[in-house]
Amino acid sequence: MRTAANSAILYTPGSRIYYRAVGEEYRNDWIRFRSDHSFVKLFPLTNTPFPVTDPEYCHQLFKLLTWESAFFSSESEANITHLLRVLFSKLREGTQNESPGIHDHELVALHKMIYNNPQLPWNINMMAAKLHLSPSHLQTLYHRQFGSSCMDNVIEGRLRRAQDLLEYSEYSIRDISEQCGYNNVEHFCRQFRQHNGCTPGQYRKNASAGSNKRPLTHNTLGGREFEKINRNIRK
Repeated sequence: MRTAANSAILYTPGSRIYYRAVGEEYRNDWIRFRSDHSFVKLFPLTNTPFPVTDPEYCHQLFKLLTWESAFFSSESEANITHLLRVLFSKLREGTQNESPGIHDHELVALHKMIYNNPQLPWNINMMAAKLHLSPSHLQTLYHRQFGSSCMDNVIEGRLRRAQDLLEYSEYSIRDISEQCGYNNVEHFCRQFRQHNGCTPGQYRKNASAGSNKRPLTHNTLGGREFEKINRNIRK
């Protein structure tokens, strides 16, 4: 049986395991483990390949699991359990995706790149060219995958970065606007006020007074920037 790249298999104990490359580069992440935790025992699919929605994310979790096992300490068992729980939660997403699209992984990479690089001059044509799609097709696929438009996420990523810089740096508002991808400081201030209900200067004053109420979010997403990820993940 030939398995597509960016797939995972959860083997049950005692299963015979045999695999090899088929004329192409082959990369493999794997771990062997025993666990009675419900998130493992109740995993919906075993001994059958399924797609991984975010291979790079899972790859990083495999690395953390390997490091935690290699440098065992009094906290390692609890840390490994937490990492396994996160890994299985992420892998479960793949079992629920009945018809993964051929561009899913590229869309995830684009999504990460948007949030990691708000300073870039993002536009639909630029994004579409990276994925070798037409602008209209990209927007359709992106909205289907993430429930928002590409440019909405660009604005959100820029304003998140701006909020951090206003709170935790001494850069001027003009410098912050440039670092967040705005060529015009007036446009930045207008968009910031539209989304936050106050000007950047007022936001900074509120932050100093401790009166800003921001939702707890991760402002940085990991991942490689548009590398082709051709990895089969096996456990």
